[in-house]
Amino acid sequence: MQIRQNPPLGLYIHLPWCEKKCPYCDFNSHQVDTIPEHDYIAALLNDLEQDLPLIWGRPVETIFIGGGTPSLFSGDAIDRLFSGLRALLNLSASAEITLESNPGSADISHFRAYRKSGVNRLSIGVQSFNDDHLFRLGRVHDANLALQAFEAARLAGFDNINLDIMYGLPDQTVQQAVADLQQAISLAPEHISHYQLTIEPNTFFHHQPPALMPDDDLAWEQQGDCQKLMSSEGYQQYEISAYSDNAHQCRHNLNYWRFGDYLGIGAGAHGKITQVGENKVVRRMRQRQPTAYLASEGRNSICNEIELSASDLAFEFMLNALRLTNGFEVDLFIASTGLSFSEILPAIQKASQSGLVNFDEGHICPTERGFQYHNDLQSMFLDLKISKNQPFFSSEVKFIHN
Repeated sequence: MQIRQNPPLGLYIHLPWCEKKCPYCDFNSHQVDTIPEHDYIAALLNDLEQDLPLIWGRPVETIFIGGGTPSLFSGDAIDRLFSGLRALLNLSASAEITLESNPGSADISHFRAYRKSGVNRLSIGVQSFNDDHLFRLGRVHDANLALQAFEAARLAGFDNINLDIMYGLPDQTVQQAVADLQQAISLAPEHISHYQLTIEPNTFFHHQPPALMPDDDLAWEQQGDCQKLMSSEGYQQYEISAYSDNAHQCRHNLNYWRFGDYLGIGAGAHGKITQVGENKVVRRMRQRQPTAYLASEGRNSICNEIELSASDLAFEFMLNALRLTNGFEVDLFIASTGLSFSEILPAIQKASQSGLVNFDEGHICPTERGFQYHNDLQSMFLDLKISKNQPFFSSEVKFIHN
């Protein structure tokens, strides 16, 4: 095994606070009345400074500020954050910089301040335009606030906006799922994230499941009708739950799915960094609780660091790359993991024989059946046994430049 090239690099920043914890949410988010903005921004920058030796000289191509509800932070706080980021990082002039927002948590003055600070993409967590469904989801906004948030974002100058829309909601009909999407499309966002409500462990819904959840057949029908609508309106699916026009695929998420590198700063943030000189890939995890994170002032915030084994590298690459409708080139697998493609070829052949992937001339992509049974497809790569000392043939490598 020999890793020959660093992949593209992104930065994830976690802002962990919300007005209210949603009953379906399994993210590291915490309800709070007053946010310690100044201390948290200082901790983030200290956190980043500790990681700089891992990425000397590497340009940062994307930044994603997630949560929690980042739009609870003031424009001044986000401006201080970006002033510090620019002082510390080699930030690409064309970097995509996304901030997540919830309707009702920010107004046009917030959005204008974020835009002035350098944020050039907003992701608005609408979820539904049906007030009854929003209430059942425990959301703090209604449909009118969602419409106002989108209008405010446009007036603030944002020309790259994502809307999050859910389907598979309690007591939701196919017609209602399609109506939500029609309303979203009428606003002409550049990107739509369309995903099914799932009941995750350690959530309120897991302990007290909502009544009248749609069965698999109904959820599949909702998804199918919504996909047809988006296709007819010019939104192209490029990942399991991501749709956009030609020019606005989410570059940050694409970097994840193509097994790129990313630093993660903030309470509970994760990162993945390739260290070519040491021929390894490491995952680093931060203190999860905001109080503990703040107590560390962003220093010594790493609570766990692991080096990925050869088997981990292969599985994690496939876990991500098989989410893409266009799949991946064999060359990308080799360049990203340093492994021989022969190590995963038997699993690829099995998936192909099962009708879950297409494999042709060095290109692999999931079939429609592969998307429908995606968990089954991923599981085929779970128990790969690969030694880090397996022979590597450099003639297999063709470096990828994105």
